[in-house]
Amino acid sequence: MRDINSLNRVILLGRLGQKPEIRVLPQLDRSVARFSLATNERIFNRSTNETSDRTEWHKIVVWGKLAEFCEKYMDKGRQVLVEGRLRTRSWQDRDGNKRTTTEIDAQSIVLLGGGRREGAAEAGPVADTAVTDFPGEEETPASGEGDDEVPF
Repeated sequence: MRDINSLNRVILLGRLGQKPEIRVLPQLDRSVARFSLATNERIFNRSTNETSDRTEWHKIVVWGKLAEFCEKYMDKGRQVLVEGRLRTRSWQDRDGNKRTTTEIDAQSIVLLGGGRREGAAEAGPVADTAVTDFPGEEETPASGEGDDEVPF
């Protein structure tokens, strides 16, 4: 049961650091993809009147059909919008030391602009394709039919 005064939701807009790494877990018969996402923040220093950029790297984990989608359509430098939850997990490394990491468990990914490949043709689905981790909920932008209807 979820506490009504509690919410674990993350929304990130950034660029992929590398192509997603995908594995199939045979015991679960399920795919899992992992990738890093960079978000940038511009910081203004009032005393020197200079700006600098700060990059934050986020670990993203994606499961099931959404993981397979990531492997097929996402490349290094691609701009994406990721929605999900924060998850912290612990394990013991080979030396017996306890390790902990915090990751974003992605439930939805929207492909935005292409990668940073100059002069390359865009491959894959149309920009702004949204995919969710929920079965049967793959979305693409409207084709123009029914634009005058307001979905309330």
